[in-house]
Amino acid sequence: MVDYHAANQSYQYGPSSGSNGAGGGGSMGDYMAQEDDWDRDLLLDPAWEKQQRKTFTAWCNSHLRKAGTQIENIDEDFRDGLKLMLLLEVISGERLPKPERGKMRVHKINNVNKALDFIASKGVKLVSIGAEEIVDGNAKMTLGMIWTIILRFAIQDISVEETSAKEGLLLWCQRKTAPYKNVNVQNFHISWKDGLAFNALIHRHRPELIEYDKLRKDDPVTNLNNAFEVAEKYLDIPKMLDAEDIVNTARPDEKAIMTYVSSFYHAFSGAQKAETAANRICKVLAVNQENEHLMEDYERLASDLLEWIRRTIPWLEDRVPQKTIQEMQQKLEDFRDYRRVHKPPKVQEKCQLEINFNTLQTKLRLSNRPAFMPSEGKMVSDINNGWQHLEQAEKGYEEWLLNEIRRLERLDHLAEKFRQKASIHEAWTDGKEAMLKHRDYETATLSDIKALIRKHEAFESDLAAHQDRVEQIAAIAQELNELDYYDSHNVNTRCQKICDQWDALGSLTHSRREALEKTEKQLETIDQLHLEYAKRAAPFNNWMESAMEDLQDMFIVHTIEEIEGLISAHDQFKSTLPDADREREAILAIHKEAQRIAESNHIKLSGSNPYTTVTPQIINSKWEKVQQLVPKRDHALLEEQSKQQSNEHLRRQFASQANIVGPWIQTKMEEIGRISIEMNGTLEDQLSHLKQYERSIVDYKPNLDLLEQQHQLIQEALIFDNKHTNYTMEHIRVGWEQLLTTIARTINEVENQILTRDAKGISQEQMQEFRASFNHFDKKQTGSMDSDDFRALLISTGYSLGDAEFNRIMSVVDPNHSGLVTFQAFIDFMSRETTDTDTADQVIASFKVLAGDKVSQTPSRQAPRGWVGQRTCRGRVGGDPDSHPAAPQNFITAEELRRELPPDQAEYCIARMAPYQGPDAVPGALDYKSFSTALYGESDL
Repeated sequence: MVDYHAANQSYQYGPSSGSNGAGGGGSMGDYMAQEDDWDRDLLLDPAWEKQQRKTFTAWCNSHLRKAGTQIENIDEDFRDGLKLMLLLEVISGERLPKPERGKMRVHKINNVNKALDFIASKGVKLVSIGAEEIVDGNAKMTLGMIWTIILRFAIQDISVEETSAKEGLLLWCQRKTAPYKNVNVQNFHISWKDGLAFNALIHRHRPELIEYDKLRKDDPVTNLNNAFEVAEKYLDIPKMLDAEDIVNTARPDEKAIMTYVSSFYHAFSGAQKAETAANRICKVLAVNQENEHLMEDYERLASDLLEWIRRTIPWLEDRVPQKTIQEMQQKLEDFRDYRRVHKPPKVQEKCQLEINFNTLQTKLRLSNRPAFMPSEGKMVSDINNGWQHLEQAEKGYEEWLLNEIRRLERLDHLAEKFRQKASIHEAWTDGKEAMLKHRDYETATLSDIKALIRKHEAFESDLAAHQDRVEQIAAIAQELNELDYYDSHNVNTRCQKICDQWDALGSLTHSRREALEKTEKQLETIDQLHLEYAKRAAPFNNWMESAMEDLQDMFIVHTIEEIEGLISAHDQFKSTLPDADREREAILAIHKEAQRIAESNHIKLSGSNPYTTVTPQIINSKWEKVQQLVPKRDHALLEEQSKQQSNEHLRRQFASQANIVGPWIQTKMEEIGRISIEMNGTLEDQLSHLKQYERSIVDYKPNLDLLEQQHQLIQEALIFDNKHTNYTMEHIRVGWEQLLTTIARTINEVENQILTRDAKGISQEQMQEFRASFNHFDKKQTGSMDSDDFRALLISTGYSLGDAEFNRIMSVVDPNHSGLVTFQAFIDFMSRETTDTDTADQVIASFKVLAGDKVSQTPSRQAPRGWVGQRTCRGRVGGDPDSHPAAPQNFITAEELRRELPPDQAEYCIARMAPYQGPDAVPGALDYKSFSTALYGESDL
């Protein structure tokens, strides 16, 4: 036996030159650099030759069987070159020149030369291997040629951590077997003798096939046979080695071991590629699914908010007044519940909706997805328009409610006043018509007639005095009509009855006067004293009745000035009481004088004063009543004065708090605007600062709640104006809502900048540099730049801009042609200039791996006998060597998707992929190319 390793370290079938670097790849010489030029005369160890014959024959048959053939003797069956050409076409997937069919030696040499030329065309330098030796059946040359083919097509492209070929394959074996006890792969000969390394490779990738813990290091034959049988049965790797040959050889043949191990690499690396491709697709689909969920959430929340606005606006626009104060007060309480309970959550929902929309657009932009376009009518602008309509409908609603309550209060007051005056008047007119219609003067004596005339004169005086009350009743009824009092019909009916009765009384009075005056000519004596009493007693009595009416009159005031006016008027009234008392004494003195004259002249009076029913007792009684009502009126006015003073205190209390809260909110709005422009420190520092700022704003909420409580007290007291402050509760509420929304939006902007920075790999220094540059050119400190400032900024960062290039950039950063560039748009542009993300081409390549690079073949010539065409799938090659080149197909089946992807993402793809429409489509074929493209372009996913 010749130990050629001692002379040349490694037996060499083909030459190589140069050195094997760490970079991998390159020519045939790169992965064979460790071997010296092949010595034609060097003998091959018989044991190694036996191992190589068996291994190389099995390796060749593992590929030839795809074409429906095989070899029995490796140095005989390749001599005519036909199966050699077929082997090369199967393993390369390419078409070789048409073989010659002759049986002569020259035909065989030509066929072998075509095979060797094809090998050379793949970058392999064949040294000392000629077609004549292969045709003559030289075993050494044939084995060397097959080893060259194995190196080129099975081992050369193996690369692990920038190593290639033999080193790459060895490193792959070491990593896969590292966790297993009793396995230490250092080479491709003695490291494999005990069979544990083969079993470890299988168990690492298919643990269900091997019970590794039951294997024993001292039973190598059993270990080797177990690995060979499992690989052949379950992994489609033919048995290329004999366990006994390996065990009984001091140093198994390295090339045989490498050839067999390379079959494991290719069997398992396909699964690894598919797993990598599946992971990429799963990542892309997960992003898309998350975005779709965010879109669905936005659509749902927008629909709910718009529906709430749609339902609420008609309620706020309903300005139909109610009939009673109680009903209007209930509407006011409903409106307060709306402001305190129902609207604040909707304000938060609206703000959160805008934040979610901005975050979604940022995520779509960062993942190279098209911008989200909500359904028609559900844009952020549509929601803002609806919200503006809502606030317009809300504006003035509370004021209308309070005015309506005030109007109903006045109506109730007028209605009560009408009823009081009407009742007094109706009581006075009771029996007056019967009295005026009485014809008592026809049978009366002269004295009686004189009395009747005086009495009628007194009545006319009384009637004239009541004219003012009737006019007041009519005026009140007219005002109730103008204010749309709900019971105007009954008021009008009663007023009309009083007016009709008044007209009748006037007519009857005129008729009676005429009758009495006709009789007066016949009657001469009139008791002047009683007449004078009657004339003075009647107006005084009417004055007392009016005074009692005024003292009992209800009043309604809203300011301290109004109640002080009533108190002043009441004081003026009290100042007239001494004069009234003197008038009372004078009237009573007339009555006493009449009695004194009658007594002194022994005149017997026939009863009470015939000219009036107002007796001294009545005058004294009503005067006493007036005296009693005055202090009661004093008390009522003082109570109302106390109430108005309390109201004034509430006004001042609210104004004091409002004049603090209002400017505070304005100051915070200005500070937030300044913070959003300056943005000092890192984005995280800015975010932390803003959130602390937000907490300080939220902590201020109790001051607003206190103001709401004070406003509630003012409303319950029916206070309608406040001269001590320019701030209304409405102003405060709107300012507070704007403050919360502004700080939330500013925080969201910084969060999106962090998201952009992290996703694009922008450093903190770059972000600070971007912010500094932007602030420098943002001359007006508005958070956006015009096109001239933006051009200057780009030039300052090193861009050399022509008009065409600048217009292209503007179309990216300002797609709406507003003429302004925001900081976020500037950041997005700069991040796109410096970073990269996954693309549609990468996703298509991943689906292509999962689909197994399907190709179709269209025969163009008749295949030779025994040739069976195969479709390439998952690395398996084959087909008619005379056919046209394979054409790739952009489809994958539902079965393959379910096998390679998680269930939910597989069904996600199946539901969205269109059927494949190619000419060679199979049942269930799906078009993954158009699906992948749609993920990065306009689509309705």
